[in-house]
Amino acid sequence: MSPTVDPPPYFRLHVFICTNRRPDDNPRGSCAQRGSEPLREHLKDAQKRLGLKDVRVNSAGCLDRCGAGPVMVIYPEGIWYGFSTVADIDEILDTHIVKGGRVERLMVDKPAKAE
Repeated sequence: MSPTVDPPPYFRLHVFICTNRRPDDNPRGSCAQRGSEPLREHLKDAQKRLGLKDVRVNSAGCLDRCGAGPVMVIYPEGIWYGFSTVADIDEILDTHIVKGGRVERLMVDKPAKAE
């Protein structure tokens, strides 16, 4: 029996941005309360403007990283970012989505340093 080979990914990158909204008095807060919805729209508009048809930007419910919120995760790498401004979104777009790099200052899980 031959091994199964996965098909190629439909999108080169898939970006999930938490747009979960909790009641205002919830102690955990929520990404939507911290501004994720307009920032997601900014990223989606920029992605379309640049013609990045191999990148998908989606809203997500709670991604359970509220303390770092608002947050996004980019697959297939599984890189998590915390962000709060349009400048953060633009830096993630240019550095990670377009050029394939990483914005270490915004990464939720910092990369290990080589010894």
